[in-house]
Amino acid sequence: MTAVATDGDFMAEALRLAREGGAMGEVPVGAVVVKDGEIIGRGFNAPISRRDPTAHAEIVALRDAARLMGNYRLPGCELYVTLEPCVMCSGAIIHARIARVVFGARDPKTGACGSVVNLFDEPRLNFHAAVTAGVLADECGALLKNFFAAKRGRTETA
Repeated sequence: MTAVATDGDFMAEALRLAREGGAMGEVPVGAVVVKDGEIIGRGFNAPISRRDPTAHAEIVALRDAARLMGNYRLPGCELYVTLEPCVMCSGAIIHARIARVVFGARDPKTGACGSVVNLFDEPRLNFHAAVTAGVLADECGALLKNFFAAKRGRTETA
């Protein structure tokens, strides 16, 4: 009998992807799309390397999952991401009909799951995903904090 994966397990994979992107000089954010307990899409931030302002981890993972599923709609899927999605990513999540969004660290500057705005709670929109915040938040936040501290030439301990 195989163990059922938890939110923490899927977020751990998103963190692994975030580290992979960070090693390439990208802001370390990772995402996975899950359907029926299986990862069907993976992504990490890549706007610098791809020269593409839309190449956020969530968008890359959604595109990967959509290719696999053969459809731009991903009903019944969950998206795990290490950082609270921005407005652009939240819009894509809504259009893809992702059932649930799980994120790690809050983004007080651009977060669209309640930190700045909450698109998933906007009654005028025609679709609303469930949102779970704070899964492995300390690890997700520390990864970002240490990345930016290194960029500034400082060492942080988190």
